[in-house]
Amino acid sequence: MKRALALGMLLMAAPAGARSLTREDRVLQNVGFVQKLNAQVPLDLVFNDENGQPVKLSSYFGRKPVILSLVYYQCPMLCTEVLNGIVRTMRAMPLKLIKDYDVVTVSFDPRDTPKLAADKKRVYLDSYGHPENGAGWSFLTGSENSVKALADAVGFRYVYDPVLHQFAHASGIILLTPEGRVARYFFGVEYPVQDVRLSLVEASHDKIGTPVDQLLLYCYHYDPETGRYGVVITRVLRLGAVCTVIFLVVFVAILLRKEKHP
Repeated sequence: MKRALALGMLLMAAPAGARSLTREDRVLQNVGFVQKLNAQVPLDLVFNDENGQPVKLSSYFGRKPVILSLVYYQCPMLCTEVLNGIVRTMRAMPLKLIKDYDVVTVSFDPRDTPKLAADKKRVYLDSYGHPENGAGWSFLTGSENSVKALADAVGFRYVYDPVLHQFAHASGIILLTPEGRVARYFFGVEYPVQDVRLSLVEASHDKIGTPVDQLLLYCYHYDPETGRYGVVITRVLRLGAVCTVIFLVVFVAILLRKEKHP
Protein backbone atom coordinates (compact mmCIF):
# COMPACT_ATOMS: atom_id res chain seq x y z
CA MET A 1 0.00 0.00 0.00
CA LYS A 2 2.80 2.44 0.89
CA ARG A 3 4.63 1.67 -2.35
CA ALA A 4 1.47 2.18 -4.38
CA LEU A 5 0.84 5.53 -2.71
CA ALA A 6 4.28 6.84 -3.50
CA LEU A 7 4.16 5.48 -7.04
CA GLY A 8 0.79 7.16 -7.62
CA MET A 9 2.19 10.45 -6.38
CA LEU A 10 5.16 10.26 -8.74
CA LEU A 11 3.03 9.33 -11.73
CA MET A 12 0.71 12.27 -11.14
CA ALA A 13 3.58 14.69 -10.63
CA ALA A 14 5.76 13.66 -13.55
CA PRO A 15 5.26 14.94 -17.10
CA ALA A 16 4.63 12.23 -19.68
CA GLY A 17 8.17 12.27 -21.02
CA ALA A 18 9.69 11.86 -17.56
CA ARG A 19 7.77 8.77 -16.53
CA SER A 20 10.50 6.17 -16.54
CA LEU A 21 9.62 3.10 -14.50
CA THR A 22 13.28 2.35 -13.88
CA ARG A 23 13.93 5.79 -12.44
CA GLU A 24 10.75 5.69 -10.38
CA ASP A 25 11.74 2.33 -8.94
CA ARG A 26 15.08 3.78 -7.89
CA VAL A 27 13.33 6.71 -6.23
CA LEU A 28 10.75 4.51 -4.52
CA GLN A 29 13.45 2.48 -2.81
CA ASN A 30 13.90 5.44 -0.47
CA VAL A 31 10.27 6.55 -0.10
CA GLY A 32 7.55 5.40 2.28
CA PHE A 33 6.75 4.74 5.92
CA VAL A 34 8.59 2.28 8.13
CA GLN A 35 6.32 1.84 11.14
CA LYS A 36 8.13 2.34 14.44
CA LEU A 37 5.35 1.97 16.97
CA ASN A 38 6.35 3.06 20.48
CA ALA A 39 9.59 4.65 19.20
CA GLN A 40 10.68 7.75 21.09
CA VAL A 41 10.89 11.01 19.16
CA PRO A 42 14.07 12.99 20.03
CA LEU A 43 12.49 15.86 21.95
CA ASP A 44 15.75 17.82 22.23
CA LEU A 45 15.70 18.65 18.49
CA VAL A 46 15.57 22.37 17.74
CA PHE A 47 13.37 23.89 15.01
CA ASN A 48 12.13 27.38 14.13
CA ASP A 49 8.51 28.35 14.75
CA GLU A 50 6.38 30.52 12.46
CA ASN A 51 7.94 33.65 13.96
CA GLY A 52 11.47 32.47 13.29
CA GLN A 53 12.16 31.76 16.96
CA PRO A 54 14.16 28.63 17.87
CA VAL A 55 12.08 26.13 19.81
CA LYS A 56 12.75 22.68 21.19
CA LEU A 57 10.43 19.90 20.11
CA SER A 58 9.87 19.09 23.78
CA SER A 59 7.84 22.30 24.19
CA TYR A 60 4.98 20.66 22.29
CA PHE A 61 4.79 17.61 24.52
CA GLY A 62 4.04 16.70 28.10
CA ARG A 63 0.29 17.26 28.41
CA LYS A 64 -1.64 16.09 25.34
CA PRO A 65 -1.26 13.75 22.38
CA VAL A 66 0.11 15.31 19.20
CA ILE A 67 -0.78 14.81 15.54
CA LEU A 68 2.48 15.06 13.59
CA SER A 69 2.57 15.75 9.85
CA LEU A 70 5.74 15.91 7.76
CA VAL A 71 5.29 17.99 4.60
CA TYR A 72 7.08 20.74 2.72
CA TYR A 73 5.51 24.11 2.20
CA GLN A 74 6.33 24.51 -1.50
CA CYS A 75 4.93 21.10 -2.41
CA PRO A 76 2.82 21.39 -5.59
CA MET A 77 0.06 18.97 -4.57
CA LEU A 78 0.41 16.01 -2.18
CA CYS A 79 1.30 17.97 0.97
CA THR A 80 -1.70 20.23 0.40
CA GLU A 81 -3.93 17.15 0.34
CA VAL A 82 -2.38 15.88 3.58
CA LEU A 83 -3.08 19.19 5.34
CA ASN A 84 -6.57 19.39 3.86
CA GLY A 85 -7.24 15.87 5.17
CA ILE A 86 -6.13 16.89 8.66
CA VAL A 87 -8.48 19.87 8.61
CA ARG A 88 -11.44 17.76 7.46
CA THR A 89 -10.87 15.29 10.28
CA MET A 90 -10.39 18.04 12.88
CA ARG A 91 -13.62 19.75 11.88
CA ALA A 92 -15.59 16.50 12.16
CA MET A 93 -14.14 15.32 15.49
CA PRO A 94 -15.80 16.06 18.84
CA LEU A 95 -12.30 16.38 20.33
CA LYS A 96 -11.02 19.95 20.19
CA LEU A 97 -7.67 21.44 19.19
CA ILE A 98 -5.70 22.82 22.18
CA LYS A 99 -8.13 21.36 24.71
CA ASP A 100 -7.64 17.69 23.79
CA TYR A 101 -4.69 17.54 21.39
CA ASP A 102 -2.16 19.60 19.45
CA VAL A 103 -0.96 19.44 15.84
CA VAL A 104 2.67 19.91 14.81
CA THR A 105 3.50 20.26 11.12
CA VAL A 106 7.19 20.12 10.21
CA SER A 107 8.70 20.91 6.81
CA PHE A 108 11.29 18.39 5.69
CA ASP A 109 12.66 20.88 3.13
CA PRO A 110 15.45 22.86 4.87
CA ARG A 111 14.97 25.64 2.28
CA ASP A 112 11.49 26.45 3.63
CA THR A 113 11.36 29.64 5.69
CA PRO A 114 9.39 30.75 8.77
CA LYS A 115 7.45 33.15 6.51
CA LEU A 116 6.22 30.22 4.40
CA ALA A 117 5.32 28.41 7.61
CA ALA A 118 3.37 31.44 8.89
CA ASP A 119 1.48 31.73 5.60
CA LYS A 120 0.52 28.04 5.71
CA LYS A 121 -0.59 28.34 9.32
CA ARG A 122 -2.86 31.25 8.56
CA VAL A 123 -4.48 29.44 5.61
CA TYR A 124 -5.18 26.23 7.51
CA LEU A 125 -6.37 27.84 10.72
CA ASP A 126 -8.85 29.82 8.65
CA SER A 127 -9.91 26.59 6.94
CA TYR A 128 -10.33 24.90 10.33
CA GLY A 129 -12.63 27.75 11.33
CA HIS A 130 -10.99 28.56 14.67
CA PRO A 131 -8.07 30.92 14.06
CA GLU A 132 -8.12 31.77 17.76
CA ASN A 133 -6.76 28.27 18.44
CA GLY A 134 -3.53 29.04 16.61
CA ALA A 135 -1.38 28.05 19.57
CA GLY A 136 -2.55 24.47 19.12
CA TRP A 137 -1.27 24.04 15.55
CA SER A 138 2.41 24.80 14.96
CA PHE A 139 4.17 24.98 11.59
CA LEU A 140 7.92 24.47 11.96
CA THR A 141 11.02 24.67 9.80
CA GLY A 142 14.50 23.46 10.60
CA SER A 143 17.95 22.40 9.54
CA GLU A 144 18.52 19.31 7.43
CA ASN A 145 20.01 17.49 10.44
CA SER A 146 17.02 18.19 12.71
CA VAL A 147 14.51 17.25 10.02
CA LYS A 148 16.31 14.02 9.14
CA ALA A 149 16.58 13.01 12.80
CA LEU A 150 12.84 13.49 13.31
CA ALA A 151 11.95 11.71 10.07
CA ASP A 152 14.19 8.76 10.93
CA ALA A 153 12.67 8.51 14.40
CA VAL A 154 9.12 8.12 13.05
CA GLY A 155 10.09 6.08 9.97
CA PHE A 156 9.23 8.72 7.36
CA ARG A 157 11.38 8.26 4.24
CA TYR A 158 11.63 10.84 1.49
CA VAL A 159 14.04 11.76 -1.30
CA TYR A 160 14.64 14.76 -3.54
CA ASP A 161 14.00 14.06 -7.24
CA PRO A 162 16.38 16.26 -9.29
CA VAL A 163 14.49 15.49 -12.51
CA LEU A 164 11.19 16.88 -11.22
CA HIS A 165 12.82 19.34 -8.80
CA GLN A 166 10.49 18.04 -6.12
CA PHE A 167 10.55 15.75 -3.12
CA ALA A 168 9.17 12.25 -3.53
CA HIS A 169 7.46 11.23 -0.32
CA ALA A 170 4.59 9.23 1.13
CA SER A 171 1.46 10.78 2.60
CA GLY A 172 0.14 10.26 6.08
CA ILE A 173 0.10 11.45 9.68
CA ILE A 174 1.61 10.09 12.88
CA LEU A 175 -0.02 10.22 16.31
CA LEU A 176 2.32 10.70 19.25
CA THR A 177 1.72 10.27 22.97
CA PRO A 178 2.23 13.18 25.39
CA GLU A 179 5.66 11.68 26.10
CA GLY A 180 6.60 11.81 22.41
CA ARG A 181 6.26 8.12 21.56
CA VAL A 182 4.84 6.89 18.26
CA ALA A 183 1.31 5.63 18.90
CA ARG A 184 -0.41 5.29 15.50
CA TYR A 185 0.04 5.81 11.76
CA PHE A 186 -2.63 6.87 9.28
CA PHE A 187 -1.70 6.63 5.62
CA GLY A 188 -3.00 8.52 2.60
CA VAL A 189 -4.82 11.85 2.63
CA GLU A 190 -8.14 10.83 4.23
CA TYR A 191 -8.11 10.11 7.95
CA PRO A 192 -11.25 8.40 9.32
CA VAL A 193 -12.73 10.51 12.07
CA GLN A 194 -13.57 7.66 14.43
CA ASP A 195 -10.15 6.03 14.04
CA VAL A 196 -8.24 9.25 14.69
CA ARG A 197 -10.54 10.03 17.62
CA LEU A 198 -9.96 6.62 19.21
CA SER A 199 -6.23 6.88 18.61
CA LEU A 200 -6.07 10.25 20.36
CA VAL A 201 -8.02 8.92 23.33
CA GLU A 202 -5.78 5.86 23.52
CA ALA A 203 -2.58 7.89 23.11
CA SER A 204 -3.68 10.25 25.91
CA HIS A 205 -3.82 7.29 28.31
CA ASP A 206 -7.61 7.83 28.64
CA LYS A 207 -7.22 11.40 29.86
CA ILE A 208 -9.48 12.74 27.12
CA GLY A 209 -12.67 11.48 25.52
CA THR A 210 -15.94 10.21 26.94
CA PRO A 211 -17.14 6.90 28.47
CA VAL A 212 -18.42 6.04 25.00
CA ASP A 213 -14.88 6.36 23.65
CA GLN A 214 -13.63 3.98 26.34
CA LEU A 215 -16.33 1.47 25.39
CA LEU A 216 -15.41 1.73 21.72
CA LEU A 217 -11.75 1.15 22.54
CA TYR A 218 -12.75 -2.04 24.33
CA CYS A 219 -14.58 -3.31 21.24
CA TYR A 220 -12.17 -2.05 18.56
CA HIS A 221 -8.56 -2.98 17.89
CA TYR A 222 -5.97 -1.05 15.87
CA ASP A 223 -4.47 -2.87 12.88
CA PRO A 224 -1.02 -1.41 12.09
CA GLU A 225 -1.05 -2.92 8.59
CA THR A 226 -4.15 -1.00 7.52
CA GLY A 227 -3.90 1.92 9.94
CA ARG A 228 -7.54 1.33 10.89
CA TYR A 229 -9.55 0.17 13.89
CA GLY A 230 -11.56 -3.02 13.46
CA VAL A 231 -14.17 -4.75 15.59
CA VAL A 232 -12.87 -7.44 17.94
CA ILE A 233 -15.67 -10.03 17.80
CA THR A 234 -14.67 -11.85 20.99
CA ARG A 235 -14.78 -8.62 22.97
CA VAL A 236 -18.15 -7.67 21.51
CA LEU A 237 -19.55 -11.11 22.41
CA ARG A 238 -18.08 -10.85 25.90
CA LEU A 239 -19.60 -7.41 26.37
CA GLY A 240 -22.93 -8.69 25.08
CA ALA A 241 -22.83 -11.59 27.55
CA VAL A 242 -22.09 -9.23 30.45
CA CYS A 243 -24.98 -6.96 29.44
CA THR A 244 -27.29 -9.98 29.20
CA VAL A 245 -26.34 -11.14 32.70
CA ILE A 246 -26.88 -7.65 34.10
CA PHE A 247 -30.29 -7.45 32.42
CA LEU A 248 -31.34 -10.85 33.84
CA VAL A 249 -30.19 -9.92 37.35
CA VAL A 250 -32.12 -6.66 37.23
CA PHE A 251 -35.19 -8.40 35.80
CA VAL A 252 -35.16 -11.06 38.52
CA ALA A 253 -34.68 -8.40 41.19
CA ILE A 254 -37.72 -6.53 39.91
CA LEU A 255 -39.83 -9.71 39.94
CA LEU A 256 -38.77 -10.52 43.53
CA ARG A 257 -39.55 -7.01 44.60
CA LYS A 258 -43.03 -7.25 43.14
CA GLU A 259 -43.66 -10.55 44.93
CA LYS A 260 -42.68 -8.98 48.26
CA HIS A 261 -44.79 -5.89 47.64
CA PRO A 262 -47.84 -6.98 45.59
